[in-house]
Formats: sequence, C-alpha cells, structure tokens
Amino acid sequence: MKNSGTAYLLLIFLAICFLSTGGIFVKMSQLPPINTAFYRVLFSLPFLLPFTMTKISKVGKKEFGIITLAGVFLALDLIFWNISFSYTTVANANLLANLTPFTVVPIAYFIFKEKIPKHFLICGVVTLIGIIILLSGKIEPNINNFKGDALATITSLFYAGFILSIYRLKGSVGSGVIMTISAFGSLIVLAFAVLITEGFYLPRTQDELLPLIGLALISQIAGQGLMAFCLGKINVVLSSIIILTQPAIAAIYSFILFGEALSMMEILGMVIVLIGIYFAKEKRP
Repeated sequence: MKNSGTAYLLLIFLAICFLSTGGIFVKMSQLPPINTAFYRVLFSLPFLLPFTMTKISKVGKKEFGIITLAGVFLALDLIFWNISFSYTTVANANLLANLTPFTVVPIAYFIFKEKIPKHFLICGVVTLIGIIILLSGKIEPNINNFKGDALATITSLFYAGFILSIYRLKGSVGSGVIMTISAFGSLIVLAFAVLITEGFYLPRTQDELLPLIGLALISQIAGQGLMAFCLGKINVVLSSIIILTQPAIAAIYSFILFGEALSMMEILGMVIVLIGIYFAKEKRP
C-alpha cells in the first residue's frame, strides 16, 4: 500500500483546490473551448522549462513514452471537459467529470494488482452520495443537457488515464519533468484539434489573456503538477476518491466569488463528503 500519510493527503487536497478553479477560468475565457485548453498548456511551458530542461534528457525512453501518453490523455480530458460547459450546467460537468474512481479502481485492481480494501469502496460510495446531495439542487438531468453530460462523463475516463499513467511511474520521475514532457504530448493533440475544429485564435486583450494565464499557473502548474507529485506517493485509489471532492470545492468557490448561497442540503452533502474521505484514509487491519 502506498504511503497515505497526512502530509501527502493535505498536498493532494491542495492540488484539488487548485484544479477546482479550472471551471471558473474556462467560463471566464473569451476564446473557444479547445483554444482555451491549448493556451492553458502552452502558457505553462515558459514557467516549467527553465527548471526542467536539463533533467528531461535523463528520462528513459519507457518513462518518456508513458509521460507523453499521460499528456495525450490530459489533452483529451481538457477538450471534452471544456466543450461540455457549452452544453450542460457547471454542476453536471463538475460531477460527471470527476467520476474517475469508477475507472481507476478496476484498472488498479486488475492491471496494477493494487489491493482494494473493502472500506475504500464503501467510503467511495459514501463520498459520491455526499457529492450528489451537495449538487442535488443544481444538477439538471434532462434531454437538453445529454450531450454535455456525455462529454463530461467521457472526460472522467481520460482523466483516469492521466492519473493511471502517472501512477505507473511509481514516483521515479520528478513532477516538474512530468508536467513539461506531458505538456508537449498535450500540445500536439490540442493543436491538431484546434486546427480541424475552431481554428487558432490569438489572445490580444487583457480580458482574453488573464483567464488563460490563471489556467496555466493555478490549474495546470499548481494543480496538475502537485497531483503528479502526489500520485507517486499515495495510493491511487485513495487519490481518485479524494478527487470526488472537486465539485464540493467548486461550490465553495462559487459561494465566495459569486455569492451563490449554500443551502442546508448542500452543507450536509459537504459533511458527508468529508466523512467519506476521512474514513477512506483510515488504515484498516
């Protein structure tokens, strides 16, 4: 079992806090969704390369391939997630895009031979119930949202691919190097997707640039980078369960930034989420 000490749990929770800003910046972006994803990754490179350029050459071919594949998964995750906001509610997109445990758990068990304690599964279900209660007043399961909901669900599969690819490295490569190499893998896919769908848009004004820089610094470097760091040091199943807290954190951001009221039902949902996470991290004999 991977180290699931309190320090790493706090770090991965901090990573989720950074990642939870992604939906806010995407909604603020004045560029089309795939262009927004492209610049999110592109603008992260000037901040990463000065610290990782000399280390990249030391990465083995196998590890390089795995990291590049992780970048491809992340690009597809960003494409489907960003587009989903145009066809469904933010609440729906946040919930469905974070259903990664339902992909991570079986793959971790059958392919990585990761032991899955029974209480992990129970706590994962409890956490998911808490998220559903939290978003019950905002989720809109109707035919008009079907396309966006489907896109958000597909997003969860690709993000699970990213998580499992990084976990496969077992912490053998630094998180900065992972984010740099994976960025190039992501950019190839994103550039091709932009070329055949939206065409390239050049951000020119401050209002166009700021959300993209926010995505690059907070969501991409701080969020994904810290996530990559933690995945080498904490059980991947526990990590995927903690990721379920992202909609709860996004709801808190909406309360702080946009004054969206939190009902007693939503607060109850958050409490249940915290209970699920707390017992998931507890070791069992």
